[in-house]
This record gives sequence, C-alpha cells and structure tokens, in this order.
Amino acid sequence: MAEDRRIRKTRKALRDALVELVLDRGFTALSVEDITQRADVARATFYSHFRDKDELFARVAADLLAELDTRLRPAVQDSAVGFTGKPILQMLRHAQDERDLYRIVLRGEGDGKPLRMFTDACARVAAQEFRGRSERNAVEPRIDSDVLARAWVGEQVGVLQWWVEHDVPPMPAEEVVRMLLDLALRGRYWATGFDAPV
Repeated sequence: MAEDRRIRKTRKALRDALVELVLDRGFTALSVEDITQRADVARATFYSHFRDKDELFARVAADLLAELDTRLRPAVQDSAVGFTGKPILQMLRHAQDERDLYRIVLRGEGDGKPLRMFTDACARVAAQEFRGRSERNAVEPRIDSDVLARAWVGEQVGVLQWWVEHDVPPMPAEEVVRMLLDLALRGRYWATGFDAPV
C-alpha cells in the first residue's frame, strides 16, 4: 500500500514536471534530466517507470483519456437517441480541470502522438455510440459511422483547442455546448444564418 502511494506520488511529480516544462519550453527541447530535476526524482527512478520522455508523455495522455472516459460514460448512456450535449459539457469541464495538460496534448506536442491518441480514442467511442444509437432506434445511417465520428470529434477538438488556449474561457462551457448541439441538430447551413436550401 505504501509502495503504491509512493509510485503514484512519483508518477504525479513526473507528470506535473512534464506538463510545466512542455508549456515553458516545448516537448522537443526537453531531456529526461530536465524532467527529473523539475520533479525532484532520481534518473534511475524515472527509468524504473519509463523508457524515455515519449513513454512518459504517452502514459500521461493515456491517463487523461482514462479519466475522461470515466467522466463521459454516464453522460453518454443518458439517452437512447443521444445529442443531449452532456458528454461535451463533461469534456469541457474536464479540460477546465486539466487545462495545461489539454493544452500540450491539443497543441500536438510530442510529434502529435498524444493528440492522435486523444482523437483516435474519442473517434472510436463516438463511432461505437453512433452505431449503437442507429441499432437501438432501428434507423439506417446516411453517412458511414467512422466518417461521422471523425467529423464530430474534429469539430469538438477544434473548439476545445480554441477554448483551452484562453486564460479565461471566451464563453461559458454551457454556451459552447448549446452552440455545438444546435450545430449537430440543425446543421451548418442553418448555423450560418440561412433558411433551409430550396
């Protein structure tokens, strides 16, 4: 038990050091020594947990996705049809809680690998959910679920990148959710001010 606590403490120190240093200098410029010095952790201890800084960043991104998944699951299961906006709201709230980590992931630090992990995981979950909704409601999708999921997640990631980069969010999470929900339900044509096409 004490060892588990010690491992968690060490990994948290390394995670926090990584995030701070990436925000300060960028991932490419960092060395393992920079991270261990900032975390006040011996290099040997670092290497007992991670092969290199890339593996540390991948682990940090995987932990972020696991936390996000835990927060999203109840919101996703809230409606058979979906499009409640609750999962997006949970994602924005999670991003607000972990703003600096979201910033470095969404900026594409680490050769974009954590961003791809994030996007791929979100798209995989979205595609499964879209397929499940179609089956539960006996409807035939008009667009391939993988394409639909990538478009949906791409919009969310783009908005999320913009939202977390502001020191003070440019608008409340609830307002962002309302707009994205309107976009999802009514479409881009409506969103830009036009009536239904003739």
